[in-house]
Amino acid sequence: MDNVKTQTLEPQITAVSIAADESGGQEQDREHKNQVTVDFKMVTFSLSGKDYAIDIMNVKEIAKAGNFTYVPNTLPFVVGVYNLRGEIIPVLDMRLFFNIDIPERNGNELENLLILTVDGQTFGIIVDRIDKVVGIQKSTIQPPHPLFGDINVKYIFGVVESNKRLYILLDIGRIFTKNTSENRSQQQEQENVQADRRQNAAVKKSAAVSDVKTAEAVAAKNEEAAVSQTQKDDSGFDEQNYNFIVEALQRFKKFTVSGVNESWVKHRFDEWSKERGKDRIQFQNETDAGEFLKTFWSQNTGTWWSKQYADDIYKLLPDNYAKQIVIWNPGCGKGIETYCLACVLRKRYPDAKLRIYAQDIDLLSVSNAPLLAVPSEISDGWMAPYLSSKADGSSTFSQEIKDSIMFEYHDCLHTNAMPVTDIIFARDLISMLDIEALKNVLSDFEEKLKGNGLIIIGDNEIIPGAEGFNEHTIGTLTAYNKQ
Repeated sequence: MDNVKTQTLEPQITAVSIAADESGGQEQDREHKNQVTVDFKMVTFSLSGKDYAIDIMNVKEIAKAGNFTYVPNTLPFVVGVYNLRGEIIPVLDMRLFFNIDIPERNGNELENLLILTVDGQTFGIIVDRIDKVVGIQKSTIQPPHPLFGDINVKYIFGVVESNKRLYILLDIGRIFTKNTSENRSQQQEQENVQADRRQNAAVKKSAAVSDVKTAEAVAAKNEEAAVSQTQKDDSGFDEQNYNFIVEALQRFKKFTVSGVNESWVKHRFDEWSKERGKDRIQFQNETDAGEFLKTFWSQNTGTWWSKQYADDIYKLLPDNYAKQIVIWNPGCGKGIETYCLACVLRKRYPDAKLRIYAQDIDLLSVSNAPLLAVPSEISDGWMAPYLSSKADGSSTFSQEIKDSIMFEYHDCLHTNAMPVTDIIFARDLISMLDIEALKNVLSDFEEKLKGNGLIIIGDNEIIPGAEGFNEHTIGTLTAYNKQ
């Protein structure tokens, strides 16, 4: 880039030098005390004339750059990509993200960039003006008021005053990743509810024992419980531990047991009980929950599809001679699934114009998806006809494949302004919805799907009570079309 200037920021926490106020002694003493207790540093900047800030630990450097390379079919607030010393990173305009009006952009104008790192990914954000690094006491950060600023309060970590200026501190983790503090608070709330339930159960059990008047009655009760336990063991199903597993899956993995997956969960519970033994059935942590679910996820989840899996998808796809075929891919993640799907669709419908709406609530993933690199080990495989070579010898997807995909930052739980759709591809997504959300999303699927359309869901999922649908299976794949 021409006239690029960068400045690396050191994230170490140090004392901040604060100028003494003209009023003199007492004010200067207070400021001196603040120098010693600074435990949080933030980079401050302005958007539409208002002061904002970001935790310096997320800021890699600042820069001035322009002439970004436009990438088609990206989100409206992704202005292009930027070559940061050999690393190609997406550049997002925060003013567009927050629906703030901006003057018409001059292609040669240098923009103020904050280069950020979140969860190991690097990207740039454009702001109006970068101010300075400010050190504060973390205890002085106040919770945001719903009426603060032009930005949705859910994106604000807090507000803080420094040198008579009020800064709105953005929650970068909440904006750019799925693992938001809101999710963490919900998880904590669920954990508290479960703890209360266990405590209430213990109180009731204690009260029941205290009501037993004689040792003989206690012995009889114990004997009855032993017989009941024997009958439960003979039936092969432990309902109490199963219910604990169901609750723990929701708490640790946001996985909702419902008619969508209940058959698989019960089968897996039987396996789990045999693997772990009576004393280790219940989950102790998130790792246990992940181990329980490891065989649930669809084949090639998060990885490039094998030829066999791609062929199975191809066989599931119905005949369609339309000039344009619309595909909805909610929960697209980093885009690997979407690109694989696009290649299979191009093979199945060579003469149609493909329009794939790929959506996810992980902003970094959908922002980086258009830049997804093709590993060398798959460039000679089944996707080879849909790849092209770059000047350095590496491979990328053909322009036809790239142009067919529109990556979008969107939550399928909200209003979906989707056109009527030929194919809905949503592997493993509906198991991550609570019961009410599940009903709404399945209703939305049915409403958006064309009469001859197809829904492909996870390998171990079903659409419960799928009235009006025909079910198809090929290998581990499950798909539904309207009758």
